[in-house]
Amino acid sequence: MASVTLNEWEQLIDRVSESPEDRFEVLRRLLGPAACRQLGIYPLPKGFKLSVVIPVYNEKPWIREILRRVQEVPIPKEIIFVDDCSTDGTREILQEIEKKNEGIRVLYQPYNQGKGAALREGFKHVTGDIVIVQDADLEYDPGEYPRLIQPIVDNRADVVFGSRFIGDSHRVLYFWHYVANKVLTTLSNMFTNLNLTDMETCYKVFRREVLQDIQLKSNRFGFEPEITAKVAKHRNPTWRIYEIPISYSGRTYEEGKKIGFRDAITAFFCIVRFWLFD
Repeated sequence: MASVTLNEWEQLIDRVSESPEDRFEVLRRLLGPAACRQLGIYPLPKGFKLSVVIPVYNEKPWIREILRRVQEVPIPKEIIFVDDCSTDGTREILQEIEKKNEGIRVLYQPYNQGKGAALREGFKHVTGDIVIVQDADLEYDPGEYPRLIQPIVDNRADVVFGSRFIGDSHRVLYFWHYVANKVLTTLSNMFTNLNLTDMETCYKVFRREVLQDIQLKSNRFGFEPEITAKVAKHRNPTWRIYEIPISYSGRTYEEGKKIGFRDAITAFFCIVRFWLFD
């Protein structure tokens, strides 16, 4: 911890409730610059905006809570929900949310098409400097946004993957899901020549320009291997890719988990297709 006199401490405390710049300076003085960077505490560029794209399908029990958690993150942002023709009352909740909250946009798919199609639609409407994908359940913690976007803000990366397998806590669940993730990630790495540990992660973060330069086609969970392959194949420029450890609170099928064996098989074919033929 940096050395701070009693008088300086009192002055710093007086400034805590002021502007974001002042709050950052308080923490920098108290913790030191190195500790602040490790904790994801850093100043954002003037006028910065984060775009959070949230594909939604039948998430009525969780939708208000995920919105609350995203809104709590102290980063200037726009929130874009894409409802994939929910039938459990989620769409009605989103209509209510949209009316009551400025800065929140809801896009409504005319029929159920899948996560990839919902993200494709959402990406068309982003206006932020950085874009992050957020699932509508509670498996991933929005409180980790500052660490996830930091390599891009620092101009060290163009794309960031949040990895569930290189640190931080995770809920213990299905062994064969873990095996499938590792197999698919390894196969993807063999084709892309990347050394990712978690290709199937929800948390993928992009400079907006990256998404503008990629044409996506997958409608369902094939989005994950497709975007990975197309980011890896891109040249002039070659995109810089980072991985950041994230926590993970997976849910059971009884709690609403949707991805299954069929999606794993589809991902396998998508890995081959989007590297060799598209």
